[in-house]
Amino acid sequence: MVVFINGKVDNIMPTLLMVTPENSEIKRFRAYQLNNFMQLTMPYLAGFVPKEYDIKLLDEHTEPIIFEKFDLVAITENTPNAPHVYAISKKFRELGSWVALGGPHVTLNPEEAALHCDTIFIGEAEETWPQFLNDFLCKKNQKVYTSSRAPSLDDLPIPRRDLIVGNRFIRGAVFASRGCPHNCSYCSLKKIYHNTFRTRPIDEVIKDIASMPNKYFVFWDDNFFADPSYTKALLKDLAKLNKKWAAQVTAHSCEDEELLRLAKSAGCLYLFLGLESFSEQGLKDANKNFNKIEQYGKIADKLHRHGISIQAGIVFGFDSDTPDVFETTLKACNDIGIDGVTASILTPFPGTGIYDQYKNEGRLLDVGWDYYNGKTRVAYVPKQMSPEELLNGYNEFRRKFYSCKSIIKRICKSRANIFYNLAMNYGYRQAYRNFAKLNIGDKINERNTPLYRYLTR
Repeated sequence: MVVFINGKVDNIMPTLLMVTPENSEIKRFRAYQLNNFMQLTMPYLAGFVPKEYDIKLLDEHTEPIIFEKFDLVAITENTPNAPHVYAISKKFRELGSWVALGGPHVTLNPEEAALHCDTIFIGEAEETWPQFLNDFLCKKNQKVYTSSRAPSLDDLPIPRRDLIVGNRFIRGAVFASRGCPHNCSYCSLKKIYHNTFRTRPIDEVIKDIASMPNKYFVFWDDNFFADPSYTKALLKDLAKLNKKWAAQVTAHSCEDEELLRLAKSAGCLYLFLGLESFSEQGLKDANKNFNKIEQYGKIADKLHRHGISIQAGIVFGFDSDTPDVFETTLKACNDIGIDGVTASILTPFPGTGIYDQYKNEGRLLDVGWDYYNGKTRVAYVPKQMSPEELLNGYNEFRRKFYSCKSIIKRICKSRANIFYNLAMNYGYRQAYRNFAKLNIGDKINERNTPLYRYLTR
């Protein structure tokens, strides 16, 4: 196809590959989980791409990369995928492709990223990405594009979900707002985004959701209940679509009964609550003093009464955590009927307060960015246990939390969305068992050992 630029005939339509990377270790970790919704970044940015491009989306979670020459390759980069992304970039550049990198890690480490590609994007891309695409067509593309102001979230394009390859179930993701008013010690949002909370027009959010072919979706908002008045108005319109969804909120925002009632009537299945810790000192370490541990049980009961399940975010490895934190956390989750847990190892991402603290204290391990995944590796020296004790305790918590005994106890306490919760828990259980088998099998090359049987029982 011929492209006309400024009235002149240019070359054949440029080819564009947009990649959502996933290294093999995290891909194995996520296998069998039932809530593997798509990462929204690339389908969303694809909505900005003009018709002059021949575009392809590729998500490594659902398909492998076949290396062939594209005129332009764009890759989104988070910290644990950085080494993997640089390897991908190298191969495409050797084929003659122009490679552009953006995403959280690029924003936090622009000088490093610039060494591995042809163009970098720093910050939010609603304005810089379209500018670059036009520059590329005109052969005026630059090396660096920086977001100098907080972009408006009005009149955004519908994500190109039609370009996603793989399971239709994972295609449901949308965002209604951006930013968070809080400042948790381990969170880099304030450095990745402009430090201002913004919302999209409600009618545009509803149009976006209505365009999804699937019934289930997730809000990728950092804090969906951050503006209760806005959220309530959105939920009233969302109720008309007969969809089922999940979102991330803070625990204390769930004290609003009207908000919970509207959420349930609009199809809310579960809410992700960043509980982080069942220790007062742990919450202080996280700079999350607005969480009140004594209220966790009451909040859980309130959500369950409204028929909403709880996926709790738990982080292990705060400076106040001792080796008994895993068992006390397990007991607390079982006692109040937490439906599911997204457990993570504390990770000092660049741009956060704890990264600077641990670096000054000499506690960052001399390891690559792939250790910063929060799931399978430890990147620093904890204060009251060794890195090995932290990793082993974390794995033991996951094994026990998704044991049949724990699943039954929690579901009997919760009684919310029982069929859905059984399926979710079973998926997490199988994901853990599968990862343990592959990981231990790789390391010791022997499956009939006490260690293997212990980790996978």
